[in-house]
Amino acid sequence: SFENRLQVTIANLASSRENLSAANSRIRDVDVAEETAAMTRNNILMQAGVSVLAQANQLPALALQLLQS
Repeated sequence: SFENRLQVTIANLASSRENLSAANSRIRDVDVAEETAAMTRNNILMQAGVSVLAQANQLPALALQLLQS
């Protein structure tokens, strides 16, 4: 009787451990996906900023060309 209860408890603990491990894995996967999305967003913003800066650097030369024409 005691041995049976002990075996049931052991089985329940093993099941709980597996469930916790699976939940932990899902949480970590979500964090990785979230961080990947944030990194991609930041890279896009950085590339857009570099592009705007490059265009802004060309404006004085274009203005000078117009004045010299």
